Parts: sequence; structure tokens; C-alpha cells
Amino acid sequence: MLGPVQRIPRYEMLLKDYLRKLPEDSFDRKDADKSLEIISTAASHSNTAIRKMENLKKLLMVYEMLGEEEDIVHPSNEFIKEGQIMKLAARNTSTQERHLFLFNNMLLYCVPKFSLAGGKYSVRTKIGLEGMKVVETQNEDHRHTFQISGKERTLELQAGSEQIKVEWIKVLNDAATDFQQRNETFLIAKKVDEAPLEVPSAELGLRAPRWIRDNEVTMCMKCKEPFNALTRRRHHCRACGYVVCWKCSDYKAPLEYDGNKLNKVCKDCYHILRGSNDSEEKEKKKGILEIESAEVSGNSVICSFLQYNEKSKPWQKVWCVIPKQEALVLYMYGAPQDVKAQTSIPLLGYLVDDSPRGVDMQFSFRLSQSKSTHCFSADTEELKQRWLKVINLAVKGLTQEDIEDYSTEDGQLEGSQ
Repeated sequence: MLGPVQRIPRYEMLLKDYLRKLPEDSFDRKDADKSLEIISTAASHSNTAIRKMENLKKLLMVYEMLGEEEDIVHPSNEFIKEGQIMKLAARNTSTQERHLFLFNNMLLYCVPKFSLAGGKYSVRTKIGLEGMKVVETQNEDHRHTFQISGKERTLELQAGSEQIKVEWIKVLNDAATDFQQRNETFLIAKKVDEAPLEVPSAELGLRAPRWIRDNEVTMCMKCKEPFNALTRRRHHCRACGYVVCWKCSDYKAPLEYDGNKLNKVCKDCYHILRGSNDSEEKEKKKGILEIESAEVSGNSVICSFLQYNEKSKPWQKVWCVIPKQEALVLYMYGAPQDVKAQTSIPLLGYLVDDSPRGVDMQFSFRLSQSKSTHCFSADTEELKQRWLKVINLAVKGLTQEDIEDYSTEDGQLEGSQ
């Protein structure tokens, strides 16, 4: 059965070899060229047919692995890639095993099915390639993470290694780009440098948002009231993905990405989706502490987690930021995504002690001025020294440009986390 398939490319090779040795003025030259053109066309058709058969076989294999529940066996469907992946939970940093099947028009996000008979996987979500965005993400607790954002759902996934992560990002972006090029009526997807934390107003309800994790905030991202386990618990807005309290999430609106079903949304998204203006809640001018952590962290001289102690109070972990626009002020947040700082310290005039006595924490330093004393502790000696370099300049009243020039020369301070 393989004879005819093997014979066609063999004829093509023999004809090419024959033409190389045939004189240009030979009476047989014209017929030989025409024969090579005909046999090359036949070989091309043969290779195309073989690829289609192999693709059909793979589609049938995936069809059986999915328990014959998804109708994926179609001439227009082309299998591209599959593989095991870990999914990061939206509410916390736990991981679950998942499996991805990528085709030329969709991505199947599947969960393992533990059964003696039937398929090995069950489809959890089908994400179309139209408008899909795939970007690399930075996660403090997990390495090799990336985000897939589609109209149906947004997922944050963890690959087994950096190489596997790069391969998935490339093949997903290539598949999405190819899909857009085949459909000229859609806009070509633009490359995104980082995962957006806020869904644009024009896309509210059209695209599943990325959920801010519970451990990334300590207060409601709308009213800025601190959360607690009893009276002010955490809820997620299904339109923008923000973590809000029950008062700020006591609204429902139909979301197109979820089949226009009513979903819990925050008050701001509710008014945008309904097309109404909330005249009673006019935007107020932000106070000195009402600056979002994510906003200043992305444009900071230095930012990281530090342990903080004041007077006789216990040590607590805080997210510390020195923003570029206020390079002489240290802001302290409860978590990287908080919308309001817990406190701020104007660094000008403070005394810096890089080896304080009586402090039982390693890699510690102290800021003191009059009766005000603040103790900090870093995770490593390197991080401590990076903070001290910036703070030692700020307490002397150096300008923003001075600190930026210094941090650029150092090569490690600017934008560090």
C-alpha cells in the first residue's frame, strides 16, 4: 500500500537528477521539464493528502480522549498542540492539574477524568482564538506563569519549565495571529507587554476578566474598607475581576461572555453596563494615602515586601513602595493590589541605622526622627542594601532626578521588586 506513495517522490528525485545531467540543447529537455512539473504537482497533492489523513487521525484520537462528547472531527479543524499544565486558582495561589488541546480555531481547557471506561478528559471551557491575548505574568509564589485571556474566560497557568512556558506562549500567539489573518473582518490582535489588571470600559461584559486574588488585597477595591472574616467578606466582580465587599457587589447585570446571564458585579461596572450615571457618587479627589499600590509599583524607584515594626507592636509583612513622582516618601500597603496605603513616611531628615541594636530580625534597619521610630527587615542582605541605597539618598533630600540617575547607574534599583 505504501508503494504508490513512495514511488511518486522517487520519480520526482529521478527526474531532477536526470535534468541536472541533461544538456540544455537536448531535444528531450522540454518534455523532461514538463514531466517534472506534473510529477511535482502530484507529489504536493500526495503530501497534502497525507497531512490531512494524519490530522484526521489525531482529531479522532482527541475525540476519543474527550469521551466522544465534543464534536471536533471536522475538515476545517486542525490540531496544533496538546500538553499538561497547572492552573492557578483565581481566589488563592493553589494549583490544579489541567490539560490543553489547541486547534486552529479554539483552545480546549480540560480537567482529568478518573474513570475506568470512557474518555480521559472532560472539557471545562472552550475558548475561541478570536481576540485571544497571551502574555507572560509574574507571580511571587509560582514560577513560569502566563495568562490566556479570551472572550469566554481568562486563565492564569503555570508551565513545568521556562522552555515549556515560552513554547506555549509562542504557539498560542501564532495560532491567534493566524486565525485573525484568515478572518480579515477582525482586527489583528495587538501584542501586550503585561496582563492588564483593569478591563477597559468598552470590553466590560464582552471578555472574561482576570480575577484579583484574595491574598493580593486587604481592603475593598471600591470603598477601601478593610476586609474581615465576619462582617466584610471578599467577593469578586464578574465584569472587572476586582475584589470588593458585599455592599459594593450587591448588583447584578447580564454579561455577554456568559450568555447574557445575570452575574454579580460591582457598583461601578453596574452603572457602566447599564449606561447610567451615578450622580450621587461623584468622583472625589484622592487623599494622600488613596493611591493604588499597583499604580505606583509599576512606576517606582523600588518596591518589595518588608517586615515592619513600630514601637512595641508585633512585626507585620507590608508592601513598601517609593514612587518615582514622590521619591522622598515611603508608602506602606497591606498587599500589592491594595487601593489605599496604610501609612506613609516622609523620609527627609530621618536618621538611618543599618545595624540597629535590640532588633531580633535578620537583615534589619531602622529609621528614626525625634520620637518616631520605624524598624524594617528584608528577606535577604541584597534586598536590604538596595533599600538602604535609596533611603540614604532620600533622607538627604535629593531630588527625583538624582535618585533615578543613581538607581540607573546601580543597574538594579529601578523597577526592582
